[in-house]
Amino acid sequence: MDALQLLVPLLALISTYEWRSVSATSNSTCSELDLEHFKLLEGESFYFVPYDLDHPNSPDENFTWYKNGLEVENITTDETHETHHHGGALFLLNVSTADSGSYTAKQTTPSGNCVTHHVSIKVFNGSSGEDLTYGAVKNSKLNKVISCPSPVKSTCDVFKGKFTWYKGANLRQGEHEAKLRVFNATEEDEDIYTCVCTWTHNHHVYKTSGSRRLIKLETNINRDVQILSPNNKEQLADEGVGIKLNCTIFCGTNVKRDCKASWHLNNKEISQMTGYNQATTREIEEPSKNTYSTAILTIDKVSAKDFQQEFVCKGQGLYTYKETTLTLKQRESIIPLAIGGVCVFFICVLAATLVKCFAIDLALFFRPYLHQCRHNQDGSVYDAFVIYETEDLDEDAEDKLLHFVTVALPSVLEEKCGYQLFIQGRDDIPGEVHHLEDEKIRGKLETPTGDGGNRSRRESHASLDTPHPNPKSFQARGLTPCNISWICSRDLSLVLGQTPEEGDPEGHVLFPPSNHLVQVEKCLNQSNRLMVILTSGSASGIINKCPTSNQSSVIGGFDWQVGIHHALVQREMSVILVQLGDTRFQGYTHLPPGLQHLIRKSAPIRWSGGLQSAAAQNSSFWKRVRYLMPATPAKKRALSAVV
Repeated sequence: MDALQLLVPLLALISTYEWRSVSATSNSTCSELDLEHFKLLEGESFYFVPYDLDHPNSPDENFTWYKNGLEVENITTDETHETHHHGGALFLLNVSTADSGSYTAKQTTPSGNCVTHHVSIKVFNGSSGEDLTYGAVKNSKLNKVISCPSPVKSTCDVFKGKFTWYKGANLRQGEHEAKLRVFNATEEDEDIYTCVCTWTHNHHVYKTSGSRRLIKLETNINRDVQILSPNNKEQLADEGVGIKLNCTIFCGTNVKRDCKASWHLNNKEISQMTGYNQATTREIEEPSKNTYSTAILTIDKVSAKDFQQEFVCKGQGLYTYKETTLTLKQRESIIPLAIGGVCVFFICVLAATLVKCFAIDLALFFRPYLHQCRHNQDGSVYDAFVIYETEDLDEDAEDKLLHFVTVALPSVLEEKCGYQLFIQGRDDIPGEVHHLEDEKIRGKLETPTGDGGNRSRRESHASLDTPHPNPKSFQARGLTPCNISWICSRDLSLVLGQTPEEGDPEGHVLFPPSNHLVQVEKCLNQSNRLMVILTSGSASGIINKCPTSNQSSVIGGFDWQVGIHHALVQREMSVILVQLGDTRFQGYTHLPPGLQHLIRKSAPIRWSGGLQSAAAQNSSFWKRVRYLMPATPAKKRALSAVV
């Protein structure tokens, strides 16, 4: 009895050993395939078909599924169990952490061969923080495409399930395709996207999910290489002096690689050669993201040999390659250039000085060649209307004034330069009589009539025959320019046989004063310039010249008033101011405001009558006067108008 009891366990042990030996022997003849790994989320379902299995719906007897562990657990084909298999397909429904482990499928092919499939499954709960993603979508494309992980997609395809998508924990409305498209992706679109497949098996609904992370890379655009520097074929250098050569290229936008600039010498890249040192950098400019590569070649000392060599700047991009050649050229000395610059500077200064000093001489020299035709038709009779003051002058000032007006001014401007002047006291009414060629008038002037009034007429006749009447002769008889016109009016009345009107205490024939005013206005309108002669004794008497007679005061001061009015208000005439002698201590403050304004605009030309050279046509004084006079004298203008 005891022997039998011992024999039964021994036989069972031997049988088990033989089965395991046979099993090990049979397993050793099977083809082992690679192990597959999956991470599952607790509560979801998993449908697995080995990757190399072409027909997962093969008969169940061709497959034996079991779970490896301390004890081998065969997996049933009963579909009512949450873990079962159907042919080569393994079903894990509503998985839990207990389902984690290694699963093996032994397949017997119709030819009798054995193939073993292995799969490792790990199940995690939602709070584990484990990364369950199937890989990231990471590229620089503007529009992103996120594909549903393969196990989830294959499950949905087999069981005709429905896709839904989540961004993080948020449902993406209306997305039910196996691929999710994100257009114009930005950094805000970066997240974990989860594809969920809802499918039905044996009238039960299950879910399978898989996630991918979206990472937006910055857009990179590789362009054809452009060499920005050097942009010249030659670069100046000094022998024995160090120099740096710059090779800069442009590769595109946000290029992280395949962008390199370099210097080459004798078909070799310069890399720490003796006397040469090359440093290469790549820079991405913000915010444009333009990518540049720069190679700086440092030559410690430029030698004579370097001037004979060619330095090649090469740029290598992703698609293109470019190069340019640079040679060194000996820099010329700057000493000749500096000397030339100094010479040019001094020549310019000299020319400017000469022009400033001889501006008037140059203007007078070129004036005949540059005169404008419009001056030929201006209709002017006189080149200048000359006015001056003889009231309240000392003897010396009066002599200077009379000499300048009667001798110097006509002899230079009229006789030598050909100008036509209207001189106060000479070319008003007495001057008009002098130029008449009426023999009847001359005969009556020469008829003797006695000693009394005849003496005045002889003096008047003598003044008429004088080439340049001397106003001093009038003042010798107690007359001033205010009543010169009255004397001449009286003499002219005697010549013409007229009798004095009653009421004139001195027997003058009173021509209407308006005749003289009209004559002055007419002569001013026919003059191009207004010449004002100022003396050291010129005072406020310019405006009120003849206090003894209100009527003669108005007539005598009219020349000044009308002339200054034309210059200041109407701006029809240019003014030439001439100062005889010094201005003494009071300057020009004693003059009327209108005349002071003209003096401030144009300083008077000072006449030094004591100098012998002052009378010369080419003296400084007369050059300045001629410069202010019209370019073409009135006589020549009249002749050109006639022609």
